[in-house]
Amino acid sequence: MKKPLRIASFGFRSLPPSSGSAGADKFALEFLPRLVERGYAVTAYNRIYPGQTKGADTYKGVDIVYHSTVKKSGIDTLLHSIKVTWHIIRKNEADIVHMQGNNALFAFILKLFGKKVVLSIDGVEWERDKWSWGMRKLVLANAYLAVNSSKRIAIDNVFTREIFEKKFNKKFHFISFGSEVNANAETDILSKLGLTAGGYFLFVGRFIPDKGLQYLIPAFEKVATDKKLVLVGGSPNPSEFEVNLKNTNDPRIVFPGFIYGDDTITLMKHCYAYIQPSDIEGLSPVMLSVMGLGTPLICSDIQENIYIVKEDAVLFRKSNIESLVEALKFSLENREKHLELAAAAKKRILQEYSWNSITDKYIELFES
Repeated sequence: MKKPLRIASFGFRSLPPSSGSAGADKFALEFLPRLVERGYAVTAYNRIYPGQTKGADTYKGVDIVYHSTVKKSGIDTLLHSIKVTWHIIRKNEADIVHMQGNNALFAFILKLFGKKVVLSIDGVEWERDKWSWGMRKLVLANAYLAVNSSKRIAIDNVFTREIFEKKFNKKFHFISFGSEVNANAETDILSKLGLTAGGYFLFVGRFIPDKGLQYLIPAFEKVATDKKLVLVGGSPNPSEFEVNLKNTNDPRIVFPGFIYGDDTITLMKHCYAYIQPSDIEGLSPVMLSVMGLGTPLICSDIQENIYIVKEDAVLFRKSNIESLVEALKFSLENREKHLELAAAAKKRILQEYSWNSITDKYIELFES
């Protein structure tokens, strides 16, 4: 009997998601158990930060291996990747290594030891504003190394794929995130946070400049409404940017910390509208989930967002606080219209984006 193909996966924080998790963790949560269902032997590598303890050794058939790391942003990923790479090589853990993010050095090392690497990329990292000129050049060099070390590369939005193909003169695969979540999820998270259905706007994600909370908070402060703004997320090692965001004096703005699973779905289902104010975005898994639930959406007019929402959301000009103020007011004053847009979005998204079809596309890469 043929042994199942062994797949090791890393580049996220934890499976299932824990404090500080983001889109990569959502991807692992939906994707890796589906690989197990298809007959693959899957190992996932979780991070343990100071103060955290190991969880279960398996999750829905996925074997979990834990490696400790530090809280310092950037260094935590590097240290964890070093430990994971050594473990995969020393234990001969995998036929194929699936990595999320631009871990080029480790793709190169794994290639030297005979491992085939499939890389998932969600953005043009060297274009991010957080990098200095020198760091951008280093990140770009890292991308060159990744492209030449990985057996296959999947990119989750067509615009990033176009940039990569032009920059590196190669063809890449486009594989999006999925939209389905457990629409029947219903928890007591609203009562725990003192919220009512339809009584709050919502954002879920990392508190970094790319996500645009520096526009959302001052825009909301200018809007006369009794609704709240709930900002879910944060980091176990918060940056100065994140600390400054929380200095608002508006009592309507709520920072409940990190929430995941059915609690997050419940918040998405019952919010008045979801807001995605990003300056830079890939193919947002949160937006896909929100639209799949039929929740009204407000988002910035960057091309990646428009690619997903088409005409089925309320848009505002990227990085523009006053434009976001107007979008919030439009949503408050035109509820039925916003609900119509959300219904159209739900129908389209559930047809076009499916985690099962996404799993099929990755399996094609693995088997090839």
